Amino acid sequence: MKKVKDIISVMENFAPPILKEDFDNVGLMVGDKEEKVSKVLLALDCTNSVIEEAKKNNCDMIITHHPLIFKKPNRIVKDDFLGNKIIELIKNDISLYSSHTNLDSVKGGINDTIVKMLGFEFNSIIEESNKGYDGAGLGRIVNLEEELDLNSLIEKIKSNLNVSNLRVVKGKERLKKIAIINGSGQSFFNDCIAEGVDCIITGDTTYHFASDLKELGITIIDPGHFKTEWLVFLSVMENIIEKFKDIEFIVSKESSDPYTFI
Repeated sequence: MKKVKDIISVMENFAPPILKEDFDNVGLMVGDKEEKVSKVLLALDCTNSVIEEAKKNNCDMIITHHPLIFKKPNRIVKDDFLGNKIIELIKNDISLYSSHTNLDSVKGGINDTIVKMLGFEFNSIIEESNKGYDGAGLGRIVNLEEELDLNSLIEKIKSNLNVSNLRVVKGKERLKKIAIINGSGQSFFNDCIAEGVDCIITGDTTYHFASDLKELGITIIDPGHFKTEWLVFLSVMENIIEKFKDIEFIVSKESSDPYTFI
């Protein structure tokens, strides 16, 4: 029977931890590398409902995109929000592994995959990695051969990422150079401006950035953080699942967007 360390080995061979951003925390968050694994739950975040789902399904391990622990906790106690989650995982012998910005960055990872899921091929990387891995980095630039109508792009995003609602800043209606950044891509906006893009697809955009880019004639399409990562994360994880024929991988039914559009 496979162990936690076997899954970690495959995950880190595909998305090496060295590719993570400096602020990030990736790898085994909770658990024992020597524990046996027969069932794994896939989720974007390790929420309490995801932990309960793992318990009900007798999962030995949870793999998430977003890390449960970003910074070193001062204490781990039951009446703390984070501490309670860690204790529940330990009590139920559930290991937790997270692959975040390294999985975003790596060749064939989330940044590459969202471009493919939207039916494009990228021409360049916004922030290339300098860590010795070709094709790695954050953000992708797509140069279209022919202009694309904004409404057509919106419909493509809604259909391919299963999006019902999204926010749009209408800078331009005809688009030829598009930046695509999964999750929160606002920190790359100045790079996108320097690249001369017509449109940026990303999540977590805020008012003042939106206002400025609209004045600059740059369109923003914001389907939200969750929607730019969830289906993409699952698609990328197929590379890992195919390596373990004797392990059952379950897609979380509790992993959901915290935002509700009414």
